[in-house]
Amino acid sequence: MQELDTARQASVRVNRKSDNRVVIEKDLMTEQMVLAMGPQHPSTHGVLKLECFTDGEVITEAIPCLGYLHRCFEKTCERVDYPAVVPYTDRLDYLAAMNSEFAYAIAVEKLLDIEIPRRVEFIRVIVAELNRIASHLVAIGTYGIDLGAFTPFLFCFRDREIILGLLEWASGARMLYNYIWIGGLAYDVPSDFLKRVKEFVAYFRPKAVELCNLLTENEIFVKRTWGIGIMPADVAINYGWSGPMLRGSGVQWDLRRNDPYSIYPELDFKVPVPDGKSSVVGDCLSRHLVRAYEMDESLKIIEQCLDKIPSSEGFNSRSAIPKRIRPKAGEVYGRAENPRGELGFYIESDGKSTKPIRCKARSSCFVNLSAMKDMSKGQLIPDLVAIIGSIDIVLGEVDR
Repeated sequence: MQELDTARQASVRVNRKSDNRVVIEKDLMTEQMVLAMGPQHPSTHGVLKLECFTDGEVITEAIPCLGYLHRCFEKTCERVDYPAVVPYTDRLDYLAAMNSEFAYAIAVEKLLDIEIPRRVEFIRVIVAELNRIASHLVAIGTYGIDLGAFTPFLFCFRDREIILGLLEWASGARMLYNYIWIGGLAYDVPSDFLKRVKEFVAYFRPKAVELCNLLTENEIFVKRTWGIGIMPADVAINYGWSGPMLRGSGVQWDLRRNDPYSIYPELDFKVPVPDGKSSVVGDCLSRHLVRAYEMDESLKIIEQCLDKIPSSEGFNSRSAIPKRIRPKAGEVYGRAENPRGELGFYIESDGKSTKPIRCKARSSCFVNLSAMKDMSKGQLIPDLVAIIGSIDIVLGEVDR
């Protein structure tokens, strides 16, 4: 017994042989190691640092360290007038600048209580859905690279270039557009723009199917994402998830459908969620599939807008834009469905100033990333790369 007590104190293993001899051996134990991934790392999709605590190859905890891209967006909004905030919103989620402008315009227009011309609403939805497709193409293409598939990246960026060309034609800018203004648009679209968009829809529909199959029928890609980073629906809701992340957990929630804005109530489209056959509901593969299916739904939305958009005859894209914006005193929260989830703006006005006294941005990327600790626990280090890619973060929106 004295030998056994000594062994326990020394953290060693005791083997008792058949002849009752006691053999004491040192136990093989692993030490916890702290592994820093980032802030300059190819799989973190920006300047993000993950402080990973590992037991061998197994992640015991992964803590995101933020702030490397902080640009004081919310404080800057208090120093410029309402229209001047629009270019700054472009730089939040710089892969979906049209959508960010849309969300901010909705919030301020709600505070002003002004009516937007119908042609403006249709154009806004068209450019926002084009930007959604372009954003998802980046997400899918870079996700393939993260997991070792290079060809989909080339296909995605080939088709994304066409969309960027269309948006540049409409706004004059390639990525940071400053196109959706409070009350209207910077300009009406060029005369042949809608025709070119229609041609793109016809071209891209079979390409979207091909791109989806290129990854989902790839055995290596499926094995790297199947059952990895599972997030149950109730936990996702408690974290405040939204967008493809929440829908990937099986929750059919989309602001365009559940809290509709603009002309979305007039349009027919589905909200894709995983069926549990092609993936494990809530895993990395589910989140990838939701983004792939959403591109097809965006094409449907664009087609309907092209069919219903009012004529440009006698149209002035700036007719509803106030010459000087000084909203009445009050506060408002406006939100929209961005490619990465709900982007909302809480704006407070004192009724006297032409500048907001408070402009708070609710970032979907920040909220989605907050669950990193739960998703990564018990996963292997290579699986951490798959989990980060499935979140599809943009650090400009995370840090603000």
